[in-house]
Amino acid sequence: MSFTAEVKEELSRVEGDCPDCPFAELSALIRVCGTLSFRGNGHYQLRISTETGAVARTVIKLTHKLFDLDTQLVVRRSVLHKTRNYLIEMGEGEDLASALDELGILVPGRGLNPGVPHELLQSECCQRAFVRGAFMAGGFIADPRGDFHLEIAVTGEEFAQGVVDVLSGLGVSARLNHRRGAYAIYLKSYEDIEKLLVQMGAVRTTRAVAAVRQVKSKKNNANRRVNAEMANLQRASQAAVDQRMLVADVERSVGVKTLPRALREFCFLRLRYPEESLAELGRRCDPPVSKSAMYHRLLRLQKIVEDAAGNKSANGLANGE
Repeated sequence: MSFTAEVKEELSRVEGDCPDCPFAELSALIRVCGTLSFRGNGHYQLRISTETGAVARTVIKLTHKLFDLDTQLVVRRSVLHKTRNYLIEMGEGEDLASALDELGILVPGRGLNPGVPHELLQSECCQRAFVRGAFMAGGFIADPRGDFHLEIAVTGEEFAQGVVDVLSGLGVSARLNHRRGAYAIYLKSYEDIEKLLVQMGAVRTTRAVAAVRQVKSKKNNANRRVNAEMANLQRASQAAVDQRMLVADVERSVGVKTLPRALREFCFLRLRYPEESLAELGRRCDPPVSKSAMYHRLLRLQKIVEDAAGNKSANGLANGE
């Protein structure tokens, strides 16, 4: 079972907080994954198709509970993808049209409602139920162990924008993307996805996501520390190479033996321990000195080389070279 199917299975067991919540949830389920056909004279035929058994069970349960409508379920299996598809059909009687009116899917005398049924979404609990139904019908959520992502695929720009507005009212920031004749309402951040899961009632999934996020955070922190240490080691290694080259320049220009004791000690230690840092070399001095003291010795050596180069250049000019 995919991670998305596991989440929908959990959501199918969530009960609404008030008597109106099931109407809001069923409205979203039908609006997102249903196909409505007009048969003339006020008669309609409704087909609801889903690949998730939990969604099919929820649609049938709510339809029977709220409207006592007859439903026909056909289970089909795709030979190519080896997945099941559940097709729920509802007849052409006037009871269906009346139910669709009550669910805000149809507007009497005007046909299909292009937006969300605001009359069903007066309370926050009904808004949560509506979003839960929309996700169950057209939602996808990636496994949090990979790149986390959640989206809800719907048709109709006005309806899609209405769902985004409902999510915003619940404190969830969502974006809208037009994709091949449909609209994808998507969330990218962990915070918004966790918040939506909580709002929909997916308690178990929220805990699992939080646990994965904590593990990821620890791994990322460990990787950052390792990368920082590697960068520091590379800088220290390059600095040591530069310092050995400086010692060689000192030897060529004035000779290490002519230097004061502290600078001779620096040159000796740098050549003998080429991989160590200035702080480590300072601890080897007799007596031990700080990293700052070693750095100042390094600066003195650089100045000696620069002065020697300047003197050589001046002598060359004086001799007409």
